[in-house]
Amino acid sequence: MKVIMLIVVEPDKLENVCKSLAKIKNVTKVYEITGEFDIFIELDVESIQVFRRILKEDILKIQGIRMTQSSVVMGEWK
Repeated sequence: MKVIMLIVVEPDKLENVCKSLAKIKNVTKVYEITGEFDIFIELDVESIQVFRRILKEDILKIQGIRMTQSSVVMGEWK
């Protein structure tokens, strides 16, 4: 199952947050982006329960993360 997540961070913590996210096993992509959000990540997980655990135990514990928005990928066209 693929999950995409948009993240808002404290400006001075951007690089450290990206580095920390990149170390998480299930995170497959980390992009620094422009616009309303600062970071876009992709995760490959076995289930929604695994995603919930990673979110609570790994992602939300990273210093500097202000907000996240997650979506489960329902289908891939290309």
